[in-house]
Amino acid sequence: MTSNNTWEIAEAYVAGTLPEADVNALHTRLGNDADFANEFHESVNLIKSFEGSGKQKRFRTMLRDIHAKQAIKTVRRIVLPEHFWRTAAVAAGVAILTSLTTYSLLNPALKKNDSQYNTIRREVDNIKMSQNQLKNSQSQLEKDLKKINTPTAQVKYTATGFALNNDGYFVTAYHVFHDDKGDCDSVYIQNKSGQYYKAYMVCNDPAADIAVLKVEKKNFHFGKGDVPYTFSTSKAGIAAHIYTLGFPKDQMVYDEGYISSQNGFQDNDQQYTLELPAGHGQSGSPVMDSRGNVIGILTAIGSRGEANTYAVSSEALLALLHNGNNNNIRLPKSNKLSRLSREDQADKMEAYTFSVKVYKK
Repeated sequence: MTSNNTWEIAEAYVAGTLPEADVNALHTRLGNDADFANEFHESVNLIKSFEGSGKQKRFRTMLRDIHAKQAIKTVRRIVLPEHFWRTAAVAAGVAILTSLTTYSLLNPALKKNDSQYNTIRREVDNIKMSQNQLKNSQSQLEKDLKKINTPTAQVKYTATGFALNNDGYFVTAYHVFHDDKGDCDSVYIQNKSGQYYKAYMVCNDPAADIAVLKVEKKNFHFGKGDVPYTFSTSKAGIAAHIYTLGFPKDQMVYDEGYISSQNGFQDNDQQYTLELPAGHGQSGSPVMDSRGNVIGILTAIGSRGEANTYAVSSEALLALLHNGNNNNIRLPKSNKLSRLSREDQADKMEAYTFSVKVYKK
C-alpha cells in the first residue's frame, strides 16, 4: 500500500487478486490520502471502461511509463495520447460509414415497404369509409321508409295537382273526390321521387270543379324555394299558346296547344275551351301561358286530339281563395319562369307538380 503505482493497485483490486490484508490497507489509505483516493477511483473507472478490450494492455503499459517518469504527488488529469484519439476517430468514422451504407441499402426496401403500408392503409380506410356510407345510407333508408305513409288500399282515381305555395297547399280538380257512391276515403300525393304524402281537403267549389288541399305532414315543402310561377288575375285571349304538365301515367307528361274559345262547356265564362291533347289522370293539371303564368286548371278531359278539353280559369280559383276563411293561403308574387325557355320552365315546375291518388273502399 506504500507503492505509488496506483494503476497496478486498482487493476489488482478490480481483478480481485489483491490480498485481504492489502485490501484493508487500501481502504485505510483511501480514507487518509485524498489525492491517492481520487487517482485510485479514476484508475478503477478507466480499467472497468476498458475491461475486455484489446486496447487495455497498451493503455496499461502507457500508464506504467508515465508513472515511471513522474512521481504522483498531486491529483493529475490523465490525457489520452493523440494516436488514441485518431484510432477512436477512425473507429467512429467506420461506424458512421457502415450505418450510412446500411441505410442506403435498406432505404429502398424501407420506402417500398412504407409505400405498400400506405397503400394498404388507404385501402383499409376506403373500406371503412364505404362501410360507414353504407351504414348511413341504410339508416337514412330506414328513416325514409318510416316517413313514407304509403297507402295499402287500391287507388280508385288519379289526377294531377300543383302547388299554390311551398307550405303544402295545392289545387286539383274536385270531381275526382266525389262520385255517385259518395266522397273518397283518403287522398295522397306522390312526388317525383315516388314518396307518398297524405292530404286533406281545405275548401272546394264543385260548380267550378276546383278543390284546394293541404299535405298533412308538418313543415312540408314541395321544393327548395318559393313556387316559381304566378296566377293570372284575368282571362287569356283566344288563340293564346298554352301548355300543361300532368300525370296520365307514372311519369310527368308535357302537352301544348292553344285557347280555341274563351268560354267553356255550354258557354261557361269561368272556363276555356282548349285545343290541347290530354288524357285521364291530367284533371287538375296547370294550364300555363308562354310567360309561365297559371291561367287555368284542366277539368273536363276528352279523347286525345279532340277539341273538347276544358279548363277553369285562374279567376275562379282566386275567387274561391278570397271568399271564406282562406286568406291565410299565401300565393306566390314573383314569376321566375318568364324569361326561361319552355324546357327550363318545365324543369322548374317538376317539383311543384305531382300525381294525386284518390282511395275509396
